[in-house]
Amino acid sequence: MTDSLAHSPRLLLIATAVLIVTGAVLLTVPNAPNTPADPAPQAAVPTLAPWATAPDGMTRQTGGPASTTEPTASALPPRGEGAPADAAIQRSLEAAWPADLTADDERKLLAAGRGLLRADATGVGRARWPALFGGPNQEIAPAFATARFRIQAAVARRDGRRNRAVVHLVWAGTDRGGTYTDRRLTDWYFTRTSTKGASTWTPLPRT
Repeated sequence: MTDSLAHSPRLLLIATAVLIVTGAVLLTVPNAPNTPADPAPQAAVPTLAPWATAPDGMTRQTGGPASTTEPTASALPPRGEGAPADAAIQRSLEAAWPADLTADDERKLLAAGRGLLRADATGVGRARWPALFGGPNQEIAPAFATARFRIQAAVARRDGRRNRAVVHLVWAGTDRGGTYTDRRLTDWYFTRTSTKGASTWTPLPRT
């Protein structure tokens, strides 16, 4: 009986120590989550505003964050801009077809090409080229009025061979139905002919 009582305090101390150690271990172990963790918030994706053309002809975004794309200028002004747009059209023609004729040849070809286009479209000056437009009895009625006829731009360039050339013309006019249209395109072709040592550019019939 005495031995049982003597061992009791020792057993209590051991049990107490075991409980303390167990409690400490439980406190150091992290609790498992009962519910899945919320996903990390994602960065918001900016919405780009639609593209629009500004009055100066540059392409920009309307509102929204700034774009990293460089703005691009329009190659040509919008249709219907009138005479102020002709210089830009002329520059575009010259950039598309670099000069390859002498200045004298280009000047003569441009004068002839402009005259031929005017004669063909409006009838003015057709007598200068009877082989192309025929006599009074064969003359075809002009399709465009003289009032709003305008040559917007023109260049003369070689046409593949040394003695061939073409005049590219951009023009505006009102047809018989009263419809005005600008940036019409017409090409006139020429061949160089020589007579008594002198050369000249002769227009070829339209086909």
